[in-house]
Formats: sequence, C-alpha cells, structure tokens
Amino acid sequence: MKYWFSPRRLAIGALVLLIVIQLIPVWLWRTNPAPQSQPKWDSAQTKALTQRACFDCHSNQTTWPWYAYVAPASWLITRDVSAGRRALNFDDWQTRLTRGDRFPLDQQVQREVSRGDMPPSYFLWLHPDAKLTTVEQQQLIDGLAKTIQAK
Repeated sequence: MKYWFSPRRLAIGALVLLIVIQLIPVWLWRTNPAPQSQPKWDSAQTKALTQRACFDCHSNQTTWPWYAYVAPASWLITRDVSAGRRALNFDDWQTRLTRGDRFPLDQQVQREVSRGDMPPSYFLWLHPDAKLTTVEQQQLIDGLAKTIQAK
C-alpha cells in the first residue's frame, strides 16, 4: 500500500517550504537607522558594558549575523530587535526619557539585569561575549542608574 506521505515526499515538502518562507520580506524591518540621541554616559566603562551586552537589540547599531537572513531565524531575530528598540533604544535616548512608564527606567534596568533576564539566555548561546559576570552586572546597573539620573 502506497501512502501519500512517504518520507521522501515529506522531505521534499519540507525543503520546498523552507525555500518558500525565505521570500517573506522581513528584511523591510531589519534596519539600522541613524542615531537620534545618545545618553550622556557616566563613564566609558558603562558605555562599553552596555555596548557589549545590550546594543545588538537596544540600539540602532545592530550587528545582523548571517543567520539573521535565513527564515525562520530571521523572523525571530527581527522581532526581538524591534521589541528591544521599542522598550529601550540607546540611540533614541530623548524619546525614551520622555515616555511615561509604570516604573522608572533605572528600576526596570536593575530588575532585568539582576534577574539575568537581560541579556536573554538564548542570545548568549550565540553571543557568549555579551555574558556579564556578577560584578559586571552590578557595574552596569550602577552605571546606567547614574547615566539615567544625569539625563
């Protein structure tokens, strides 16, 4: 008895689907606009830690690796960068400071970084250099709090 869903047909179908999904134009949202305004950093160390751990998703200076151009990974990466920039964009600092959020920005940063939610663990799998030690986490929290308070 011949089945319509033979392993060969399933493999061909999966390959065709993988090729077709490459045509969905997520590249329209994969941009690096010019920076509008940046914070007045409290120190070069805070800026360096922030660039290392946060800038790929929270700035207009995203490094788009090769896998950011292959669906479905491109969809997830583009979604994460868009969401990250909406939440906090170090290259659009004035807009962020004028937003009225439920919690002050320094409290949000402290909560996210101290819990280990930022940078997210799945990001660290492919970007191990973004991993912060406990000491670096505290330095980042303290430095960003000073930077935010300086406005």
